[in-house]
Amino acid sequence: MTIQQAAKQTGLSVHTLRYYERIGLLDPVARRDNTHRLFREEDIRWIDFLLKLRGTGLPVRDMLRYAELRRQGDTSESVAARKALLVEHTRSVEKTLAELQGNLTILQKKICLYEEMQAAIVTPLTSSTQEETHHATNQHVINAQT
Repeated sequence: MTIQQAAKQTGLSVHTLRYYERIGLLDPVARRDNTHRLFREEDIRWIDFLLKLRGTGLPVRDMLRYAELRRQGDTSESVAARKALLVEHTRSVEKTLAELQGNLTILQKKICLYEEMQAAIVTPLTSSTQEETHHATNQHVINAQT
């Protein structure tokens, strides 16, 4: 597929795809006779994985390290190093998720508190308004009788 098609499929810009190739996140992309890039499904799968890494906050330098290790092939050292990098990053993501979950719980409790406060504010106004209406009606009846 062309770079425009790859950009559309991955959600990245053409500029970003070229940048990723230039810095080494992507292996050199095959080219047609007219020098236009020709992305393969394997390239798209790799880009999708990079997007997952980026989406979880892995720094570009670590993505570059992972890409370098990947290019070394499935040697014992490369596989162990890639696994270690992902294990470490997974722990970081889990810590972030736990912090976010704690923050979310606090926000939800605060929202419940405000809902209770709103209900308490609305109820007395409704009662007060009813009492005022009742009093005004009684006063009108008294005035009419006199």
